[in-house]
Amino acid sequence: MKRLSSNLLFKVFLAMVLGVVFGLYLPESVNRIFTTFNSFFGQFLSFSIPLIIMGLIMPAISDLGKGAGKLLVLTAAIAYGSTLFSGFMTYFTASNIFPQLLESHVHEAAQIADSGRELLPYFSITIPPVMDVMTSLVLAFVIGLGLSYQEQSTLKSVVKDFETIIMQVIENVIIPLLPLFILGIFASMAFSGEVFSILSVFISIIGVIFALHILLLVLQYSIAGVLTKKNPIKLLMTMLPAYFTALGTQSSAATIPVTLEQCLKNGVSEKIAGFVVPLCATIHLSGSIMKITACAMALMILEGMPFSFTLFAGFIFMLGIAMIAAPGVPGGAIMAAVGILQSMLGFTEEMIGLMIALYIAMDSFGTACNVTGDGAISLVVDRITKDKLIA
Repeated sequence: MKRLSSNLLFKVFLAMVLGVVFGLYLPESVNRIFTTFNSFFGQFLSFSIPLIIMGLIMPAISDLGKGAGKLLVLTAAIAYGSTLFSGFMTYFTASNIFPQLLESHVHEAAQIADSGRELLPYFSITIPPVMDVMTSLVLAFVIGLGLSYQEQSTLKSVVKDFETIIMQVIENVIIPLLPLFILGIFASMAFSGEVFSILSVFISIIGVIFALHILLLVLQYSIAGVLTKKNPIKLLMTMLPAYFTALGTQSSAATIPVTLEQCLKNGVSEKIAGFVVPLCATIHLSGSIMKITACAMALMILEGMPFSFTLFAGFIFMLGIAMIAAPGVPGGAIMAAVGILQSMLGFTEEMIGLMIALYIAMDSFGTACNVTGDGAISLVVDRITKDKLIA
């Protein structure tokens, strides 16, 4: 029971249920307390986003400058290409399915918006961020790339210490308070009458994403099977222990030992597997980008916001880089993506809260997709290098 109560997914689910109950049955005066907390937490989150980007992206990029030379570049290029492929596959699939799938929900949302029922905070506090999102992204890239070419640097130690501080903020402040933030959002939606429309959208989106991530794994192992001249189904079945371990741990890093063992069973050389698997646990996020892209498009359709291929192409390219900085905690990728959702897609505080809830609800499946895909990448890299560590 203690283990269940400490699980983030369980906390988010409980927060959603309590939020609906509170919004429907508690008086407006009580629900406004949660709205007041959300107003403050939303300001703190906006303040933290540029710092999170700086604290996670700078060390992630600076560390990529070390390693096995050409093998590092090859693995990173394949992993990034796989992540981009997943993002664009999701965009084209969702853009053809979601408008029809969510059409009725769009009309319901418009009717609810016209009803005028809304919870207002008792008071609000403004916490301006120290810099905007794009400035923090560019600055993080510039400093990270500069540090990647330096063997010893005092600034690199400072960057590592800053990363530790940001990780502590995420793990000890933001992640623990997220369920309460989500509770407030669902209480507000229940009060306005919007919640049941949103929950039915959740079910529709999750079904599409689950089908897409199975298709993605089949495609990844089909490519690996063609290159290695091995049965792709057998290769994929061998990786199932890693898949199910990731479902339970919700962490690519925690699944590394199992992923490594299954890659060796698929015939990957020990040197290549030992290099590629830990690296891809950090930089290969095909399952994560699938969830974020699909959920973002669904919420934009629901809110009546226009979207285009050009808009999402830039978003996917930037997201593929930003998520490299995702910390090894449940929900890390969505925290790294919040700034881009706001700056590039124009997401509001409420939409960010819904994105976080949707993402965490599917976090296990996204992580399992990432980890299992790492096995396909190790097979491809092993085939290209022909078991020789190039440097």
